[in-house]
Amino acid sequence: MRDDEILGQIRQLIDEQHRLRARLAAGELTSEEEQSRIRLLERSLDRCWDLLRQRRARRDVGDDPDHAAPRPAGEIEDYEY
Repeated sequence: MRDDEILGQIRQLIDEQHRLRARLAAGELTSEEEQSRIRLLERSLDRCWDLLRQRRARRDVGDDPDHAAPRPAGEIEDYEY
């Protein structure tokens, strides 16, 4: 996955977060439904940002960014940036 593809996915996930919050404000879903989906979106966002950081770091040291790989959400959830 290229950097621009990862950034596109990040934008889509953020857009979905905004739509969920708007639906919650409009009373179209419960807070529990919104929070459940937001947690999943946040995990996906964490994985996208992590992959993008890996690619940039590899590129910075002259390595091939295509060797970066998505890591499991549990591996990066508690990581301090």
